[in-house]
Amino acid sequence: MNKNLKYVGQTLPIHDAPQKVRGNLEYLSDIKLPKMLYAKLLLSPIAHGLITSIDTTRAEALPGVIRVFTHLNTPSKPYSRYRIIPDLELCLEDERLLTNKVRFVGDRVAAVVATSKEIAKKAIALIQVEYEILPVLNNSEKALQEPETKIHPRGNLLHEYSHKLGEQVPLPKDLIVVETSTETQKVHHAAMEAHVCLADFDSSGKLTLWAACQGVFGVRTIVADLLELTYNKVRVIKVPMGGSFGGRQETILEPITAFLAKEVRRPVKLTLTREETIISTMTRPATTSKIRTKVTKDGILAECYVDTIVDAGAYATSSIDNTYVMSKKIGRLYRIPYYEHAGKAVYTNTPVAGGARGWGAPEIITAMEIHMDAAAKGLQMDPVQFRRKNLVHPYDLDNSTHISLGNARVIECLEKGAAAFGWSERFNRVSDQGRFRRGVGLACAAHKNGMYGGYPEHSTMTLKMNEDGSFILNTGLHELGCGTITSITQIAAEVLDVNPSKITVLEADTEYGPYDFGSYGSRVTYICGACAYEVAKRVKEKVLECASTIFQKPKQYLQEKNGRVWVVGNEQQAISYQEIATISKIKYNTDIVITFTYHGSSNPGAYAVHFAQVEVDTAIGKVWISDYLAVHDIGKAINPGMVEGQIQGAVQMGIGYALYEEIKVGNDGSIFNSSFKNYHIVNAPDMPMVKTLLIEQGGDEGPFGAKSIGEIALVPVAGAIINAVNKALGTSMSKLPLMPEKILAAWKS
Repeated sequence: MNKNLKYVGQTLPIHDAPQKVRGNLEYLSDIKLPKMLYAKLLLSPIAHGLITSIDTTRAEALPGVIRVFTHLNTPSKPYSRYRIIPDLELCLEDERLLTNKVRFVGDRVAAVVATSKEIAKKAIALIQVEYEILPVLNNSEKALQEPETKIHPRGNLLHEYSHKLGEQVPLPKDLIVVETSTETQKVHHAAMEAHVCLADFDSSGKLTLWAACQGVFGVRTIVADLLELTYNKVRVIKVPMGGSFGGRQETILEPITAFLAKEVRRPVKLTLTREETIISTMTRPATTSKIRTKVTKDGILAECYVDTIVDAGAYATSSIDNTYVMSKKIGRLYRIPYYEHAGKAVYTNTPVAGGARGWGAPEIITAMEIHMDAAAKGLQMDPVQFRRKNLVHPYDLDNSTHISLGNARVIECLEKGAAAFGWSERFNRVSDQGRFRRGVGLACAAHKNGMYGGYPEHSTMTLKMNEDGSFILNTGLHELGCGTITSITQIAAEVLDVNPSKITVLEADTEYGPYDFGSYGSRVTYICGACAYEVAKRVKEKVLECASTIFQKPKQYLQEKNGRVWVVGNEQQAISYQEIATISKIKYNTDIVITFTYHGSSNPGAYAVHFAQVEVDTAIGKVWISDYLAVHDIGKAINPGMVEGQIQGAVQMGIGYALYEEIKVGNDGSIFNSSFKNYHIVNAPDMPMVKTLLIEQGGDEGPFGAKSIGEIALVPVAGAIINAVNKALGTSMSKLPLMPEKILAAWKS
């Protein structure tokens, strides 16, 4: 690896940090267009029922109301909010703009467009709806047991499949069989910004959407096809957003907002409250995973059987894909000669499940890591030693895709992390016998770097050099608040050998920007960063070609550094990038601009091992995390400070996932905690000091050897914490979250 880097490997601030600190970064909620109208949704108060009548006359009579919409005057054409390209497989079209059959508390019943938010809110309250109440199926088990109550005409079993890898061979009779069952819960993404969308349909018949989203081209294909517009008549502009964590990956508000704007022929903004965002957008899916392994007495995994049920909620969206994805995670982490995974996705009368940070990995890896601790306990083996025997090695093949896992350094993460954490001493220490019990736990994790091996994977960028030697990089990137623009700038600056301040990186705009699939799948640094690297390399070659023409010397006689080029041995006669750009334009009619499409051709594993120490108050069931170490195989940290920040934020989310957070759904489908006053997330005073250890061995095709961090950082957190709590108490809890009442019940039993 190149250790003589100027900008890559340096901690630089996020590009818009000064604007955020001063409070003058303009978010979508701040944008106001001339003659703009405001929309408000009527969300269903019941979880399952047919709309038998709906009266909007009082709402329509309210001064300031422009239009009121229901299923009676909106398209009945179904669509999938998950689709990112036309004809994408695994996308079931089962959702309407406004429904005549509600399937969860929060389903869209009606929409009002008015001259102010206040009037729209008043009008919503005047709409009278009568329902024929239907039985509520508030969990997957109930939905499967009561097939006569159909949430959708196709039935409640949305999808099922089986996945088998490897070959069964005769095994010794003295194998140990280990069985566990783990349940994970629905959680809210809890991004700082609630969901919002702005649309305008102008007099020329052009629709423009301002979207805080993760994929403008996916938004365009859904909206344009639904409204029967050609793609050149739909422009989607990515705007600053207050976080996402997968909550804005799918096209949720854009279709209804676009339709409203098209109907009233004026700009329309739709803004959700926090409560509306929690109940009506999407959640992390609830899952149940039963795992059975056969393990040799010396601790080698021989066979693994997994049975997973994914609670899709009321609509399919990404749940079919999610079940497939979950089946491919464990094989990227452990060497298992024979692996069998059966999966089901099930409709329920609960909030819609969808993409969330880690994309199925936190669910299935948490279940597997709880299982691995149970197996180690059954073998009377140290959990570190047991995992060490079974983890993948560098350049193993992914047994699902048969693609190399690349320079997989998970064993190094485990060994160096265990030493730094003092694992052996802490694990073997006898737990306190009083009220407070201490325990340590660990979890390993694997994730991916892009979509190669499952979907087409490419990214396109255009880099142009301005007359003053500065650069503009036009991309399809989506900054989600994590520093994407900064890291891409650092990559381009390193290749071009110019100060990052001389490079402007543009975000996605379907009309003026090049195509990109979007910011998800841990693809941004590995794929988009590689594209930035390659297009910058080609522009630099173009600069040298122009300098060669100016100097009338072949390129091999030229030397460049710090944005200057000279003939070898004559640095005093150097010319700057600015001079090269200007002379090339004026004298040689040459523009320095390159458009390049990078095609992904690999998908190595991203790996992490997290270690946690907890203190448990056995009198009240309270858990404190007293020490935490996160070890990551990052390849190369483009911006170490941002990597550390990603890890710290992910640990906060993971603690909430393990101990606190859950969208609680009643038997009647009602949501018990639809605001932050009763949906508890981890606050700063409850956070431990999160220590990080980065393993930077490179060896893969990412820019400068870099791999992903944003999603993998969350994946092992819950497993490490739950294993630590179980170690402290001598329990085997596996139903998330470990709320105090669960801990007390397990302790007293």
